Amino acid sequence: MIVLKIVLGLIGLGIVVFVHELGHFIAARAVGIDVEAFSIGWGKPIFVKKIGSVEYRLGIFPVGGYCKMAGENEFQEAWENNKKEIPQKKGSFLGARPWQRIIVAVAGPFFNIAFAALVFAFVWGIGFQYETMDNRIVLVHDINNTESMPADKAGLETGDRIVAIDGRKVENYNDIQRLVATNAEKLLRFDIVRNGTHLTLEVEPTLQKETGAGKIGVFYYAEPFIGNIVPGSLAEKSGIRPGDKILKINGKDLPYTAALFNIFKDDEKINGAIDIEYERDGAIVNTSIQIPTDDTRSLGIEWKTMLYHTPHYSLFGAVSKGVSEAYWTLTTTIRSFRLLFRGIDLTQSVSGPARITWMVGEIATEGFGQSFSDGLRALGNFLALISVALGVTNLLPLPVLDGGLILLFLAEILRGKPLNPKMVQVFQTVGIVIIAGLMIFAVTGDILFFTRQ
Repeated sequence: MIVLKIVLGLIGLGIVVFVHELGHFIAARAVGIDVEAFSIGWGKPIFVKKIGSVEYRLGIFPVGGYCKMAGENEFQEAWENNKKEIPQKKGSFLGARPWQRIIVAVAGPFFNIAFAALVFAFVWGIGFQYETMDNRIVLVHDINNTESMPADKAGLETGDRIVAIDGRKVENYNDIQRLVATNAEKLLRFDIVRNGTHLTLEVEPTLQKETGAGKIGVFYYAEPFIGNIVPGSLAEKSGIRPGDKILKINGKDLPYTAALFNIFKDDEKINGAIDIEYERDGAIVNTSIQIPTDDTRSLGIEWKTMLYHTPHYSLFGAVSKGVSEAYWTLTTTIRSFRLLFRGIDLTQSVSGPARITWMVGEIATEGFGQSFSDGLRALGNFLALISVALGVTNLLPLPVLDGGLILLFLAEILRGKPLNPKMVQVFQTVGIVIIAGLMIFAVTGDILFFTRQ
């Protein structure tokens, strides 16, 4: 299973990198820059085919790829030979006009974002379903009496039904988690329904320093209906069946599933017999269960969830939804970069290539383990997310990245003449130091992540 995760992870990450390099390749050819080689995969080529002036390769390690353009290293040669300007050779990358080079640099990230839109369109076009809970909430404060959370301060109450957040429709608890987690420290408008009355409140999620996600302090509100009973469990032996509704535990009302925490916490003696009153087909039934711990999983009870089905989309509708999801992911990713400077734990919130590979493989294997469509959806969504993140990261104005090259070429346009090789060398050296620092954080985080596994 571990090998399968690694293989699927490498393939998934390789696809995203390949798409990025394909963008550079197509743009370079379009503006007249000679491409010497385009490779699928890295390492020693195991297959080479020259078509026209381009050598197409298949690397021995078939993950990702690269696009080698003519004259990419001309600035290095100019710097070593103490030249004041980089030679402008026809057909070479640095010999092209600055605006043409900007197009080539932008094309990689653009292809990543376009790829994400296509993947989202495919996923939403074929449709999918997932288990979640209703869009009603329970305040964390009402469960464990913690300090006041953003939801409490804003005036939310247990039992409220959240129908929209910042104008985006909310249909289930998954929607709430998604919109809150990705909007830390942003004031959000919550449209809710309370006892039939529509209200609007403003809530600002706090930032979780460990993960970089937003948090307001709510659980899902779910009536205590049994969804499934683990075979051979204590609950099954006691006669409890799927569809039963738990009414009381040890004489205390259970209005929603999260209240179970309070009931067990308040009981001085948890080990021993637990008296359960439940409803089945309108009849009230009482039973007693011997339970060794206060962990409800030892009972063998799984609460009933709701199965959410995505709406049916036409081809145009799916494409529109794909573009919308890609845009939302793009803006969310850009906002998340701001959080890197808000004191979050970089070793946990910033992932290196090893952890990303593992996560892609894990999501794929878990999804395909349920069904082919679930695996396709899970893998597609995560690849789209990584693709957007790769595109945005490469647009950062840091040397070595595409964004740094764009900054150099814009400077060349403003100067009205080719760049000084020494200036480019200093710029690139600074970039290498910055990227190396970020990689140290990422790799350290990866090592800590795998140590905890």
